Amino acid sequence: MSVGQGVERTGRFRTGCSCVGIDVHCHLVPARFPFPPGGGPVRGWPSMSPATDCHATVIIDEKPYRSVSDACWVAERRLEEMDRSGIAMQALSPMPELFGYWIEARAGCDLARYVNNVIASLVAEGEGRFVGLGGVPMQDIDLAIAELHRIVGELGFRGVEIGSNVNGVAIGDERFHPFFSEAEKLGAAVFVHAVRPAGMDRLVGPAPLQQILGYPSDVGFAAASVITGGLLQKLPRLRIAFSHGGGTFASLLPRLEQGYSVFPAVQDIMPEAPSLQARRLYVDSLVFDADMLRHLVAVFGEERVLLGTDYPFNFREKEPVARIEEAFADESLRERLTFANAQAFLALDEV
Repeated sequence: MSVGQGVERTGRFRTGCSCVGIDVHCHLVPARFPFPPGGGPVRGWPSMSPATDCHATVIIDEKPYRSVSDACWVAERRLEEMDRSGIAMQALSPMPELFGYWIEARAGCDLARYVNNVIASLVAEGEGRFVGLGGVPMQDIDLAIAELHRIVGELGFRGVEIGSNVNGVAIGDERFHPFFSEAEKLGAAVFVHAVRPAGMDRLVGPAPLQQILGYPSDVGFAAASVITGGLLQKLPRLRIAFSHGGGTFASLLPRLEQGYSVFPAVQDIMPEAPSLQARRLYVDSLVFDADMLRHLVAVFGEERVLLGTDYPFNFREKEPVARIEEAFADESLRERLTFANAQAFLALDEV
């Protein structure tokens, strides 16, 4: 399904609205959550506390986690904002705290299935303008693979969103390779988002610094672990993208490249230079800066940068198409970054 086909099918665009972007980084929160399995309390299980007609607060372990608007679960609200900001399609994924990796595995799987079913319902309401990137219980690889098969085979999702770490273990660790192997076989895209980042004890300041500084640091380590863990060597057809512009990885890559040329132990684990492997990764455009966006294209390549916003949260890129237009004058490059690269990453032309 191309962007043009989706636009023609829905007919939802206002007169004069030129909506072409595909947003690979936007989240969903259900309007409500079921009770935990078994009837008793389950540590880490979310609930929702209504605040106003259009806002609610996600509660985890009896503490407010985040206030969210109904744009998280109301299709019409999303579509209106998409029209305004030039977005033709969104890939819907869970708010990262809903991964539930820290929940007992079978209960975590129940949570993932519930959130994925909500995503599927919203995709149906979107009339061709939404696709799904579901969550899976990565704390249990067998359950994660089973849910991956369900969301791709039964729900028709284009792929999966996973965390930058699983309870502190880097995603490049060999124990997760069977999951990635299955994603490659299924042709499922993998979108990596920061979750519960390392190093929070080193930050001085208020809680939002977790999102501002902690997230990109953890994503950078996650991207590095995919290369140093040999994942891309084993699975060359895996389509994997990293949120927040790949975090700090673009800055870490020159050090990794130099270390590769200096330390035999690093060469032993990487038969191919890190800089070459890096150009097989995808990253989103969510860096809030035109110069940094140009740097991402230089590091990862013109075909590997995807439009991403972090919609519908307040800390997001509100003018994503305009940011790309600010950074690049070449029309063909703008088209790649705005929608063509995302079409390839999500395999939309195969629908």
